Amino acid sequence: MTLVGGRTLLPDGSLEDACVTLADGRIASVHADEGRPTARRIDLAGRLLLPGIVDLHGDAFEHVLMPRSGVRFPMAVALAEIDRQLVANGITTAFHSLTYSWEPGLRGRDTVVELMAALDRLGHELACQPRVHLRFELHNVDAVDEVAAWLDAGRIDLLSLNDHLEMIVGRLERLDKLAQYAERTGLSIEQYQELAQQVARRGSEVPDGVARVCAAARAADVPIASHDDETPEACAHFHALGARLCEFPCNLETAEAAAATGDSVILGSPNVVRGGSHDARLTAEDAVRAGLCDVLTTDYYYPAPLLAAFQLVAGGVCDFAAAWDLVSGGPARAAGLSDRGMIAVGQRADLLAVDDSVPGVPRVSATWTGGRMVHRTSPEVGG
Repeated sequence: MTLVGGRTLLPDGSLEDACVTLADGRIASVHADEGRPTARRIDLAGRLLLPGIVDLHGDAFEHVLMPRSGVRFPMAVALAEIDRQLVANGITTAFHSLTYSWEPGLRGRDTVVELMAALDRLGHELACQPRVHLRFELHNVDAVDEVAAWLDAGRIDLLSLNDHLEMIVGRLERLDKLAQYAERTGLSIEQYQELAQQVARRGSEVPDGVARVCAAARAADVPIASHDDETPEACAHFHALGARLCEFPCNLETAEAAAATGDSVILGSPNVVRGGSHDARLTAEDAVRAGLCDVLTTDYYYPAPLLAAFQLVAGGVCDFAAAWDLVSGGPARAAGLSDRGMIAVGQRADLLAVDDSVPGVPRVSATWTGGRMVHRTSPEVGG
């Protein structure tokens, strides 16, 4: 298969008319169009041809699995729908962010185990390549041995260290927030309050458990991310445990501290699209402008990376190659995936064709994963 007529983003950052030939799931050649006949030529009709989006943190699947409080859909049904949404938005590698909390319900053990088993069973049928990003809640001390075993068995592709207990305990008197938290667990507000207080009382067990989990991740060569770091000191603490990804730092000072140690700074692309953080934290556009962002993720909204890249360019924040690197090459490098994130010979044939003819509304015309067209919206793009 040869893709022709597209403005192709090349590794040097240029956009050139090129022929990209795919074979055996890889990019076999990238060359000027010389009209050479091939078994199958697909005309991209002037669209952009870009490396596929690599998403390191996406938990929007929770809203597909449980669209209303207490309303669950079968895991296989949810995964199939999530897969359609991912490739429709140009995402070709997705790290599903599974929160393993001390809570029961949507973010509890049963959901994590069920989803991991479904990915093991159905992953080969999905168009977007799925990977597991385990968001480990630090106070989930009873799960330390299990998580370490999963890491040793190669079942986790990215580990992040999350600690939301302090925030939750601080809101125990706010019935509106408690109702929201309790709803996803199936507990009453009173039961949830009691559980949170019980977990808080075991705080002395947390440092040893975190150290053991991080040691297991390092031994398995699994990338570690700290999450929602509020201070440079917090970032330095997790860096000492092996974290080399700083995910969603809360302020510019913490992002600067992470960058100074060579860690990759990860922010959410919805932050760019909406013009700021929904939690009034670090503005992603400011971080990109300052050179303090290496990766943009979907976070909670699958369309956001595509939109964010174009919005950064339109706002004069950076050029197109740099913007696209934040959603493709940057995350691939941060996760240690050397076989994707750019259009070059030998790379996985994970690609998307984008119609950018309407300013501010880029549209995915077609998506390929492993050399196979898995999504198409424009009949002009041959299939």
